[in-house]
Amino acid sequence: MNKIPLGISGCLLDQPGEKEVANRDSLISEVIESFFEWKPFSAEEEKSLLIQEASAISDSGTDKMAGICGYIMKRPEQAVTKTGGAIEGLAIETLRIMHRFPLVPIEESIRLQDPCLRDLFFKRVYVMYRWQRLLKEGLSARALIDFHARHKLIIMSHGDYRDLGQLLAGLNKDNLTEIAYQYILQLMSMLLTMPTRANHVNVLQHIQGHLKKDISRDDKAELCELIDSYRNYEVPLIAPIILLKHHFRKSPDPYIQSSYYFSPYPSSLGSVNP
Repeated sequence: MNKIPLGISGCLLDQPGEKEVANRDSLISEVIESFFEWKPFSAEEEKSLLIQEASAISDSGTDKMAGICGYIMKRPEQAVTKTGGAIEGLAIETLRIMHRFPLVPIEESIRLQDPCLRDLFFKRVYVMYRWQRLLKEGLSARALIDFHARHKLIIMSHGDYRDLGQLLAGLNKDNLTEIAYQYILQLMSMLLTMPTRANHVNVLQHIQGHLKKDISRDDKAELCELIDSYRNYEVPLIAPIILLKHHFRKSPDPYIQSSYYFSPYPSSLGSVNP
């Protein structure tokens, strides 16, 4: 299996005793290292990411950013923002780098101890990995539409997918490159928004609709009850997902099988949508 290139502040690898990564093994474990190839950034390279003007100094880190699918930063010594959503609590420097490189999933190491933020980061990393693989294999209208279809349920869990659908509706051979860039830019921005319980319920019910002819009345009642239990904070999201996967093993559906919603990244990396 090819490892995914992931940028990381060099000090997080060079200094195992860093206080910021209190439990270093939770971040840089053998499990994680089996999926990712670390691309360390020196302090100088990291600083260069904040420089807008091209120069020999500023290009040192910028060139590296072009070849990675995500970046784990040591929290800079800066004031913390109070912005809501998934970027709440990020340092000013981190936000500036995110603004300059909107397609690169970026997270601070200390925040990866939060299972929800960790899930969100890995989800974005794997979306970017699949996007880069699509570009390497050859961008086409068909490949772009297929990419959207396989990520549609994930998109629905984060917000209204119709804007991206409308963007693709105007796709043609003359504007393919432009539409593709706008698409991935909007998608990566959307995936910075925390998925909501209400949106997940909508996705689960949408998925359940693909089983309506294949399960008994009792099985359907059980599934509806479990989705309601998730809606009411009585069970985690993984509970209805496990039951849905059980039914789809017995009654496969091509669309659901091709979707990344159930497995946006390898389960070894942690709980999906905690």
